[in-house]
Amino acid sequence: MSDNAIKGAIHSIETFGSVDGPGVRFVVFVKGCALRCKYCHNVDTWDPHSDDMRTSDEILDQAERYRSYWGNDGGITVSGGEPLLQIDFLIDLFKKAKERGINTCIDTAGQPFTRNEPFFGKFNELMKYTDLLLVDIKHIDAEEHVKLTGKSNENIKDFIKYLSEIGKPIWIRHVLVPTITDNDEYLKRTREFIEELSNVEKIEVLPYHSMGEYKWEELKIPYSLKNIEAPSQERVINAEKILRGQLA
Repeated sequence: MSDNAIKGAIHSIETFGSVDGPGVRFVVFVKGCALRCKYCHNVDTWDPHSDDMRTSDEILDQAERYRSYWGNDGGITVSGGEPLLQIDFLIDLFKKAKERGINTCIDTAGQPFTRNEPFFGKFNELMKYTDLLLVDIKHIDAEEHVKLTGKSNENIKDFIKYLSEIGKPIWIRHVLVPTITDNDEYLKRTREFIEELSNVEKIEVLPYHSMGEYKWEELKIPYSLKNIEAPSQERVINAEKILRGQLA
């Protein structure tokens, strides 16, 4: 292995992921994220620094030990954190994964996306080796998105539209948070946005939970959603129907 090999800043590995793409997935959680989502359950991935730096070959050699469990649909998913912040590593990892015949998936919020260089050229290179993206729509409303995440959603919406332009398959994910995203008006606006896209294979509603709150406390970061309960099953079903176009 060359000393010049590209290394990724790794947070953790999940060897039998069942919710991060099709089939059984080997899930690589990377470090670093510019969003500050109030409900984040991986707040310990925000810091881009990692004591666990690995090359693509190290990751893939480990992943292939579990290949017999993947079936026809499984493979590797890179999550985070925000994988697109480590785009050079991602290109290297996925290019080598495709050489090994491995299905590739990115779980992303799209926040680093820009059509400016050098990112845009690198992103197009990455898409050559990417089979699927799991795309989080945090909030459809521009002002509410800033309140929820600390960042604008304009480039994120452009990111999702670009994926539709190039025909790259996506699954859309939306976290349903009472008083924040669990709002029929916002859900209908999100549906209208989805209807503009031609590449959506699946829409998932993820009910808000506070299971990551202890991480905020450990890191001494104030958790602002302490009094928010998980949405009812009725509201989850309502959101699914609206986002999937099953309600007028």
